[in-house]
Amino acid sequence: MLNGILVIDKDKGMTSADVVYHLRKALHIKKMGHAGTLDPEVTGVLPIAIGQATKLIEMMHKRPKEYQGSGLLGYATDSYDTSGTILREQKLNQPFSAQEIQASMSTFKGKIEQVPPIYSAVKVNGKHLYEYAREGISVERPKRVVDIYAYDLVNEPQFDPENGQERFDFKIKCSKGTYVRSLVNDLGEKINVPAVMTYLRRTASSGFDLSQAVKLNEIEEHPEEAEKLIQPIDAFFKDYETIDLSEGKWLKVKNGAWISLETDAKKVALRYNKKVKAIYENKGKLYCPSLMLLQNE
Repeated sequence: MLNGILVIDKDKGMTSADVVYHLRKALHIKKMGHAGTLDPEVTGVLPIAIGQATKLIEMMHKRPKEYQGSGLLGYATDSYDTSGTILREQKLNQPFSAQEIQASMSTFKGKIEQVPPIYSAVKVNGKHLYEYAREGISVERPKRVVDIYAYDLVNEPQFDPENGQERFDFKIKCSKGTYVRSLVNDLGEKINVPAVMTYLRRTASSGFDLSQAVKLNEIEEHPEEAEKLIQPIDAFFKDYETIDLSEGKWLKVKNGAWISLETDAKKVALRYNKKVKAIYENKGKLYCPSLMLLQNE
């Protein structure tokens, strides 16, 4: 039984659920799930939790995500990307400077309130927003608060005087639930010109990045190599204080007992036989179970 996180570099055109479906067939494993959905047109890091690692999915969601992408000043769509219907066009008479674009990007850093695109999977009264959009039904979109840790311009913007459009590249670090398409659209509103996202690639998620990622077709063609490519559960807790358990403490931990530990850390990773078996949290004088991973072999 495999236990760990397989970091997939998702290709364009596939849903996150498609990736899980293909991996289940290739590896003959049912117990797996993805952390952090990627739209079909977005490529990049898609962590797949396998076996005991499925217990980590909620924790994986909470870690920051990083993206690299491109936007275009000159027109806007209802989906906030190039797949939508054009709602507004405006030729630029002159380009915005890199300093002007960066200054506007910087105003989005911190906690902000976002409205999801109408073409998104957010549900309202049991239906996805994109279902309402396809039916031409107007519906109030729920606002959400997200954290933007970084929103920065990459390279010099490229101005096309013939079409009156300006392309720019960006990188973003943000919390779960952030719609990068909305950030591009909102940047346009901030500088008072229509804007649309033209490309997006996720470069990091759940503590993993592209350097650890593998293409889906590599796994499908060589499923026997999966064990070598999977990231161990312990890698997810690399920032935790780790304590190796004695035989006596291990007997208590595997029965879910509260124990005393010589540390004042809020949460600790408890290891036995060189594998993290449980996450315990501080409850004053004693530590109690927060997450059990007893089958992490």
